[in-house]
Amino acid sequence: MNVERASEIVESGDLIRVNYDGQQIFIQHVDESAKVARVYALDDPSDEFEVNIEELNEG
Repeated sequence: MNVERASEIVESGDLIRVNYDGQQIFIQHVDESAKVARVYALDDPSDEFEVNIEELNEG
């Protein structure tokens, strides 16, 4: 995924399916300059972590 698309997903307010390492995640915040996103797995919202945006896949 690219930074622009990740930002669009965050700003949309819609639940758009995004995958990271085989799990469904929710993007909370995008740091465009560092190209990382703050995310959490849908099945464990208390476990927040940062990932490289390039590692995210939509769908």
